[in-house]
Amino acid sequence: MRRIWTLTNYFTGYLFRSLTGVGLVIATLVFWLLFFNPQQKTPEAAYYVLVIGVFGAGMGFLVTIMLATRANHANLYPWVVRLPSRVEYLTAVFLSALITTIILQLLLALLALVNGPQLSLQRIIEIPPVWLSLLILAIGLALHAADLVARGWSRVYLFGLLAIFLFAQGIHNSTVRSAIMQLNRMALSQGWTGVNDRLANYAITLNSNEVSTVGQLFGLIFWPFRALAEATVSGYFTSTQALAPAILLLYATILFMLAADLFANKDLAFVE
Repeated sequence: MRRIWTLTNYFTGYLFRSLTGVGLVIATLVFWLLFFNPQQKTPEAAYYVLVIGVFGAGMGFLVTIMLATRANHANLYPWVVRLPSRVEYLTAVFLSALITTIILQLLLALLALVNGPQLSLQRIIEIPPVWLSLLILAIGLALHAADLVARGWSRVYLFGLLAIFLFAQGIHNSTVRSAIMQLNRMALSQGWTGVNDRLANYAITLNSNEVSTVGQLFGLIFWPFRALAEATVSGYFTSTQALAPAILLLYATILFMLAADLFANKDLAFVE
């Protein structure tokens, strides 16, 4: 823990003492003026929670890329080889990005209260799980996008898979049904009557179902985001929606474990 904390202090201090850190603070102030102009009252508490949550996720991704780039410099190589585990080095980058982004997010949150919405105690209690879950997930994704962690085509596979799930949400039953009918004709031409009957039955089922079954299946992974947005807008969490932050943290845990495995087993090629 002492080693991790020492590295975390170094990365965090480096960021805030550099021009990059000044640029991040300026970007936060610009975001405040654009989305929470003090001359105009912030309309609703839901707007306050969602916009600052999205800001935290975006800023966390950007800060993580910056810190991972710094951690990938060759002058820090002696630190890595002296550590008992490379995971400690990656954990320090993760914690530095988390601490830095939380500071910037809290700065924005305090400034946005100037002529901002009235926040009830219940709303204040619900804010940390929403903001932290989105932020930690964004940091986990950013680690895979950085050269420090990426190995070969690993980030292409990860973000490509996410893109497939994202765009597959828009698939309608009619599209799937057309593809199934094409396969059905091919099966019929080959004399595969058993396969032909099953495909025909499935096409009939899709035709009678107005809900996009395939789209819902691919969109299941993004349910926590929809649940957070719906709960924030409605002003309360149902028992099911309350699981959304925990599921996002589970996603982040899986991403960090995968990043740690990639980083621990790759050939390091630090940048001069």
